[in-house]
Amino acid sequence: MVNHWITYVARRFARVDRSGRGRATSQLSIWGIAFGVAALIVIMSVMNGFQMGFIESILEISSFHIRAAGPQPADPDVFLTVNGVRSCIPLYEAQTLFAGRSGRQRPGLLRGIPADLAETDAGFAGQLRVDGGSFDLQAPGTVVLGTTLARGLGLRPGDTVNLLALSGGSETDLFDSSRSLKVTGLVSCGYSDINATFAFVSLETARNLLGDSAPVQYGIKLQNADRVDGVIARLQQTVPELQYESWRVYNRSFFGALRVEKNLLLLTAALIFVVVGVNIFNAMRRMVYQKHEEIAVLKALGAPQKAIQTVFLYQGLRTGFAGAIPGLIAGLLISVRMEPIIGLFSKVGYGIVRFFTLLFSPEDVQFLESSSVFLYYAAIPARIFFSEAAAITLFGIAASLVAAWAASRTVTKMSVAEVLHDE
Repeated sequence: MVNHWITYVARRFARVDRSGRGRATSQLSIWGIAFGVAALIVIMSVMNGFQMGFIESILEISSFHIRAAGPQPADPDVFLTVNGVRSCIPLYEAQTLFAGRSGRQRPGLLRGIPADLAETDAGFAGQLRVDGGSFDLQAPGTVVLGTTLARGLGLRPGDTVNLLALSGGSETDLFDSSRSLKVTGLVSCGYSDINATFAFVSLETARNLLGDSAPVQYGIKLQNADRVDGVIARLQQTVPELQYESWRVYNRSFFGALRVEKNLLLLTAALIFVVVGVNIFNAMRRMVYQKHEEIAVLKALGAPQKAIQTVFLYQGLRTGFAGAIPGLIAGLLISVRMEPIIGLFSKVGYGIVRFFTLLFSPEDVQFLESSSVFLYYAAIPARIFFSEAAAITLFGIAASLVAAWAASRTVTKMSVAEVLHDE
């Protein structure tokens, strides 16, 4: 009850400020915060979906959660006894030079995996999309190529690819023109480097190509990727003769680049709040000068300066909530319904371009096409993280509150005697 007058005065100031120029400034501030919060949530959701597509493809297909290697092979079933391990995949790897039609050559990574991996590993199968043929490695001497790699070699399912050069064990000839494999399928995933370099063969085919002395590696997948350090400690106790490397270390440079990209994008988009904060600061500062008589009367009646500042902080908090909450709702709705919304923007943009083309150059209308950029972004699945959405919303509210606090400091510089004397 003691501070009831603060909220009363704040509501009175807000009611008076809803007319004229003050109303326009207040509305611009609210809309600015709403736009900033919504834009940041959408940007971060799209970026999360974009990056998670990369990360999931890398972890499920390329690097796994843990890679194990050593001088002596181990029983893959032993790894499954360790708490937290979901699966263990034995594999061979070798750098190679592929030769396709008309002498086309491309470097790549030959990986030997269990022939039935696409059937037994749901994560592996879920990340790969078969673009041609089938993922069939049952027959010896067969290979499944990444779609981009196959396109560069000019190959289709049923064609033959030669391995001109091949790294491997001591029994492997580096150069041998007699090595050839039959292409049974073309696959792609969310990470372009895998599409452009990977070629999958069965473990039997890999042993025939690389020799019995080629080292076997093990790709270990976990139930929870964030607990990789604890699982490695348990693996070292169970199978101490192998060396282990986590996905964080193996992909350090790539994931670091993704993190820097995301932070820079977030920093750039956050400049919206700086502009909005300056606008709120100017609006609050003008309100302080407009209400200098009322402030002087409150001081004369014994109201402390901090209490008067709280009146304007209340205004800033109200502006922040009025903008941040609708911005949060709009950002979440846009992120959830990304495809139809981007499709609508695509149609509107195409309609505008078509209108002006018909107006100034009707003969070129037949060459107009919808922008593929819109379709590309619409295909990216948005990933919304609660912590990020909450942080962005709180940041929008904090920007308004800080601007109001900075403007309310002018109250401390006002002298009651000077104000009343002038009046």
